[in-house]
Amino acid sequence: MATLAERLSDYTLSVKYEDLSEEVILEAKKRVVDSLGCALGAFQEPPVKAARKTVVDDHPGRASTILGTDVKTSADMATFANGVMVRYFDYNDTYLSKEPAHPSDNISACLATAEREGKSGKDLLASIAIAYEIQCRLCDAADIRHRGWDHVNYGLVSAALAAGRLIGLSRERLTHAVNISLNSHIAMRQVRAGELSAWKGCSFANAARNAVFSATLASNGMTGPAPIFEGEMGFFKQVSGPFELHVDGFGGRGGTFKLVDTYVKYFPAEYHAQSAIWAALAARKKAGGTKNILSVEVETHEAGYTILGKDKEKWTPSTKETADHSLPYMVGMALLKGRVDNSTYSKRNLGDANVLDFLQKISVREDKALTKEYPRHIANRVRVKLGSGRTVVEQMDIPKGHPANPMTREEVESKFRGLTDRFLSGPRSKKVLDFVWNLDRQKRVDGLFPLCVVE
Repeated sequence: MATLAERLSDYTLSVKYEDLSEEVILEAKKRVVDSLGCALGAFQEPPVKAARKTVVDDHPGRASTILGTDVKTSADMATFANGVMVRYFDYNDTYLSKEPAHPSDNISACLATAEREGKSGKDLLASIAIAYEIQCRLCDAADIRHRGWDHVNYGLVSAALAAGRLIGLSRERLTHAVNISLNSHIAMRQVRAGELSAWKGCSFANAARNAVFSATLASNGMTGPAPIFEGEMGFFKQVSGPFELHVDGFGGRGGTFKLVDTYVKYFPAEYHAQSAIWAALAARKKAGGTKNILSVEVETHEAGYTILGKDKEKWTPSTKETADHSLPYMVGMALLKGRVDNSTYSKRNLGDANVLDFLQKISVREDKALTKEYPRHIANRVRVKLGSGRTVVEQMDIPKGHPANPMTREEVESKFRGLTDRFLSGPRSKKVLDFVWNLDRQKRVDGLFPLCVVE
């Protein structure tokens, strides 16, 4: 019987661009626009600059471009630098299941490899759809965060397969790419516990880098340990526990592609907080300001509580990474300022005594009824008690950007322009958008990168 790595390789090689529906193609293009906006918008942020400097100084090359520049490096290092850019604002898309994920983190690997290999826009779109499919199906299969492992470990599989497909690997070598990638680069969940560091936004970028490197090694004949999932010391026994993955039900094989089930973010905030922000903004309007607020209770589901509301550091965040993973901070800022955007996480706001004092009025608890509805609903309830004795209660179940409440093409474009207007002129921005909306007509994807050079 074929191993899981072999079956995933077979699936990866079996999917054709023609298997993608018009809906999948449109949504894939939206994810590329969204990811480019997030990446270019973060061009000058400190962790992005650190990643770019490391790559430029130590890894010169001529294969793949670092976004926002005309500098080339190796495909794996471009994957890392670009992946850090896509992820930094915590504004790229999300998928929630037994394990949460940010599947657009795969796009940096697909872009860098497609550029190196001279691939077309159709090749790129198919590889993105496959990467999303594999990562999301793995997230459906097993929860690894409660076992202490980071969700990016599933990206070691999805990015290796997507990159390997673009390289043109055989089934045997594609399987070795998975074996090398998954065996050698397991990431711990500590990256998302307590006070969060800059590495929070780099963890998948590093996994994708390792995946591209593993696929490249396999293309040159390197073999990897097998069976990587089922083996005596394999992934099932060491990381996830055993699970079943029915590949024959994947998109293109009788099932629908998971890409259309992923969520685009309206706010730059961890996705479990999106509905809480909407609820807080609605409560703010009814409360008539914040001066009369005595207390705020956020009732959330288990994932919202354990990821965003259980650590004491969430009430005194000293880093952007902690703040955008803090329910009290994001709800507090929505109530205080009437908005949540990238300026919400400025050093000035993080150190504002009035903000920190207000956070002490906020409590977070799990509501088992909301947990029961998760992930069909990613619901949060905000309960505001006022000095007048009145209580304002607002609940949001399905935030903007959810597949049941999707962002339109025009809204995704608006988000892109809002993120990039500091770096791209209006005409240049239009050229980038035109290129992506017409990806299926592009004979090579490398024409995208000169359009993205920061002015």
